[in-house]
Amino acid sequence: MSNRDRRVTPFGRRRALTALATLAGGLCSGLAQTARAQASALPVYPQWRATAERVAQAGVPLEDLAPNAPDSHVVQPGDTLWGISSMFLKSAWRWPDLWGMNLAQIRNPHLIYPGQRLVLEKRNGRATLRVAEGGAGAPTDVVRLTPHVRSEVLDNGAIASIPLNLIGPFLNEAVVFDTNALATAPRIVATQEGRVMVSRGETAYVRGDLHGVRDFRIFRQLTPLTDPETGAVLGYEGRYVGAAEFVRSGQTQLASAGKGLDRDVVVPDTFRITSTRLEAGVGDRLAPVPQQELVAYVPHAPAHPIEGRVVAVYGDGLNAGQNQIVSLNRGALDGLERGHVLALWRHGAQAVDTTSGGRVPMQLPDERDGLLFVFRTFDHVSYALILNTRNPVTRGDRYTQP
Repeated sequence: MSNRDRRVTPFGRRRALTALATLAGGLCSGLAQTARAQASALPVYPQWRATAERVAQAGVPLEDLAPNAPDSHVVQPGDTLWGISSMFLKSAWRWPDLWGMNLAQIRNPHLIYPGQRLVLEKRNGRATLRVAEGGAGAPTDVVRLTPHVRSEVLDNGAIASIPLNLIGPFLNEAVVFDTNALATAPRIVATQEGRVMVSRGETAYVRGDLHGVRDFRIFRQLTPLTDPETGAVLGYEGRYVGAAEFVRSGQTQLASAGKGLDRDVVVPDTFRITSTRLEAGVGDRLAPVPQQELVAYVPHAPAHPIEGRVVAVYGDGLNAGQNQIVSLNRGALDGLERGHVLALWRHGAQAVDTTSGGRVPMQLPDERDGLLFVFRTFDHVSYALILNTRNPVTRGDRYTQP
């Protein structure tokens, strides 16, 4: 990698962090200094430091390597950390052990870019992975962000932990409210030329207190998410419609103003629809666009045992497969966090033992069926991407630590 220093603006730093930082052992001191500067915006997660202190460049036992692990790999465009780790390891979420976490830069792991050559080193019964000298360096581009809804995850060329295009839209769309908060939110009261529905670029008229906000997400009805085990309401999921921006404010025209009115007339605020997942209509509610988060997705197993159930498939489906989104009945208050990898289990079928001359009812054990990747958490609910599964995933399916 190049030793050339990079100037990192706040916008460039934000973009680099959002891109997903990954770990490598052979980065040069110039980029290490930059990474430390970028890291200041991220918290130090206890499990990152615990892993760092435990492995401290020691690597993994050779028996944990994948049977056909290559001696080296040149990072290609489209590679992900998950895919590369699967190439080298039997358990892809154990990549921090293989890379050896750098204590000096635990807040922000190193960035891995296409063109770099990763070398597998084996000594004393253990294996580590490093970046070979002389590989491609990091790009120097700087991008400015504006506070609008973004349906894709920004990146600066570094590879992602998982295919970010699969979860990018859901970072704004998948929202859980603690209460039915949208009941009193600003609402669309009329549409351009009296249309039933409006789409991107068209006009909607809104009433309600905007609190000085100009950019909003649009939601339809809120759906209660209930725990498959207890029936308790965990939160309210908003059906994402799209986004809208403020154009001009309305004002009440008073009958006493001498305009020939026999009563006061309300003039709503004017909004322009900027993007849509569904067409927007009268009655849809508005919620402010949240501040852009600095997200570092670090795939890792939970530090403590955890078990729960799938609440629902995101959207209209009853079943989900690979690369679809599901909600879970555990959240941040239950110990789930972004980046957690969870095992999916298929419920064991009922069977009958007829081998002993009778009929003995049996309950076959649950079978591990796939993997989930948690990418967004709320207090009592989380959203996860189905990384792989052999059978359709549905409400009530069980998950545990991998």
